[in-house]
Amino acid sequence: MSTATTPPDRLSVDPTSPYHDADILARGIGIRFKGVEKDNVEEYCVSEGWVRLTVGKTVTRTGAPMTMKLQGTVEPYFKDAPA
Repeated sequence: MSTATTPPDRLSVDPTSPYHDADILARGIGIRFKGVEKDNVEEYCVSEGWVRLTVGKTVTRTGAPMTMKLQGTVEPYFKDAPA
């Protein structure tokens, strides 16, 4: 279990991604994008300022969720951290 106090700069929920970290995801990550709480984030990057969000229940030919990339302020936080 990771004990870092700040979330990583980039993280993905896709297990095939090089930015996937199961320990951090198990701890629970919340994302605020442009000041709004998002629960459909597939991947984010704080330094580049983007999130990749799922688009409904649409999937690709390989069964992966269809996503769109949006630019803006990304604020990740651990859900188990005190408010």
